[in-house]
Amino acid sequence: MWRRLRARLWAVAGVVALGFLIALEFAARRYGLPGPIASQVREVIFPPKSGFLLYAAMALMMVVLTWRQRFIAAGAAIGIDVAFLVVRWVVDAKVTDGHPFGNGALWVILGCAIIAVTRRTGRERVLLLKGVGLGLLLVAGRKTGDTWLLITSKTRPAVLDQYVATADHALGNPSWLVGRIVTATGPIGFNFLDIVYGQLAVAAVIVALYQLRNVAVERRFPGHHLVRTFLVIGVLGPAIYMIFPVVGPVFAYGTGTEHWATVSMWSDTPPSGQWAVANLWPETPPPISTPHHMPFDAITPRNCMPSLHTAWATVIFIHSRKGPRLLRFAGTFWLTATLGATLGFGYHYGADLIAGVVFALTIEAALRSLDRGWDRSGIQLVAHGATVFTVLLVSYRYLPLEMAKHPWVSGPLLILAMTSVVYGYVRTIALWEPRAAPARQPEPQPEPV
Repeated sequence: MWRRLRARLWAVAGVVALGFLIALEFAARRYGLPGPIASQVREVIFPPKSGFLLYAAMALMMVVLTWRQRFIAAGAAIGIDVAFLVVRWVVDAKVTDGHPFGNGALWVILGCAIIAVTRRTGRERVLLLKGVGLGLLLVAGRKTGDTWLLITSKTRPAVLDQYVATADHALGNPSWLVGRIVTATGPIGFNFLDIVYGQLAVAAVIVALYQLRNVAVERRFPGHHLVRTFLVIGVLGPAIYMIFPVVGPVFAYGTGTEHWATVSMWSDTPPSGQWAVANLWPETPPPISTPHHMPFDAITPRNCMPSLHTAWATVIFIHSRKGPRLLRFAGTFWLTATLGATLGFGYHYGADLIAGVVFALTIEAALRSLDRGWDRSGIQLVAHGATVFTVLLVSYRYLPLEMAKHPWVSGPLLILAMTSVVYGYVRTIALWEPRAAPARQPEPQPEPV
């Protein structure tokens, strides 16, 4: 009964997701922007925005293939990319935006979809289509997020940075502190963190590949894995951006990405210092005063509240806990480095990170409950996380001045609220996980006389 209901729920979710993509495509066209579907179709021929992401998507798709098929698919992708490089060199087509590789991976994914429809039947067809869908969903999630960010910059002319910056006094203005540390590390520290920050999806794929390593043998996917949570966070998170638009301290209180122009290897975002309250970040924390809405440009994404990079790094950390030591170390490293980058680059306030952790754990709990069947503990955990997340947003918006004036009270309360969700998640998941049966001890044998 529950399996049939869950299958129907996923069918409905698929229809809703497709409708959402189509609606987002029309919304983007209304503002003269390419939508997620058009952007993806374009990358069949033109240089993709992220070749690494396309190869990561292909790697996800290949979990359903045999090792022989994987080698053939990887070789075909590389061969197609080499052919594209040769053609672009012959016609002198310069790659000025995006990566010169990745088309081959997309062609292989689409080719596997055609093979599934024309050459496979029954469960084998379904399994291969699931693999293709998983890979394409990863790319579609990225495209959807990019379109969301463009829409936020066009539809939210006023931002709430002054409210969050004021509330952040309760946490000691961590972005200003970490920003000074990253600035002191120079180009090496900045670009190292920038690589970690920019390739978070690739880190997620590495963990997911470990979780899905037995799919080709078992011929089925596990009930719950990292990619599901990763994608849901990416779809739901930008909706909060529309409710609570924030651009980040380096933009609202600094010179924007111009601050990193001398050390970054590839930052070419237009300067935004003329829109800032003042040039304070990261040297001088903003003074405590009554916050107001402030106008900002139509280019910078309003993508701070909550911090989705923090949310994604959190679920990567969670899902890496059951892996080998190296994977656990990688999950811890990626979480730590991502938190340092989000604050140190001036992209987020400390309040964003707290909201991001709560957001991630709530979605992870909801998806785990959906997989195992809703019960009282799952409903309570999700309700608690959603309530704390709502209270955080309301507090940042309507109580920032009081929070800034009483940091020794409001700061610990913020940490306690986040900790309560973390504790509730860990405690509930421990009850859900099957306990290993104790090893049987050999029965004592009578001693020979």
